[in-house]
Amino acid sequence: MASEPQPDCLFCPRLADFRRDNRADHPDWFNAPVPSFGFPDAPLLIVGLAPGLRGANRTGRPFTGDYAGVLLYETLLDFGFASGTYDQRADDGLSLRACRITNTVRCVPPENKPTPAEAAACRGFLSATIREMPHLRAILALGRIAFDGTLRALDLKVSQYKFAHGAAHDLDGGRKLFGSYHCSRYNTNTGRLTAEMFRDIFKQIAVYLESTAKEQSQGNAGSHHR
Repeated sequence: MASEPQPDCLFCPRLADFRRDNRADHPDWFNAPVPSFGFPDAPLLIVGLAPGLRGANRTGRPFTGDYAGVLLYETLLDFGFASGTYDQRADDGLSLRACRITNTVRCVPPENKPTPAEAAACRGFLSATIREMPHLRAILALGRIAFDGTLRALDLKVSQYKFAHGAAHDLDGGRKLFGSYHCSRYNTNTGRLTAEMFRDIFKQIAVYLESTAKEQSQGNAGSHHR
């Protein structure tokens, strides 16, 4: 299975109908499955829930054009996972460094709520996205649905991995799954997630990626001396 759905994907009839209605109402919007942002050689993959109606569904780039993207991209810029300037447009010139962003469900759902069946229908794309990342070391899941969806995409039992903000679980292949509350306006407005709490997750990830990079370089150096 490919890592990206076709622009006219019909796997989920409700989402296809919603996409068609939005295309009629807003013909200048993207209104299609939103592709991943970043390159497959990145060591970090960030997994969100689904495109926002006036965010990624409008702009065509994950987390671009709504409040969640402001917090996410500002944090990525601060930690060196992105370069340039985030201006809430897909053509703002911002680029990712050592990071890739995708969604559990690639099409915008009504009321930002995909059904379990829609998440299951889209799971193959997430599985393929993960498989095509040979240097993947850390996955950050934003919210419980993304967290559970990532586990299912990896054929792991959800019951064996507890979601919590700040959770970190070791996976096969030297990879680690991190959990965070979603950086939505609702979560930040209610205080469930603060900018500092969000930054703390990226501090953990940066330390982990640095340590795995050191281990890999030492291992490579050791192999040259054999």
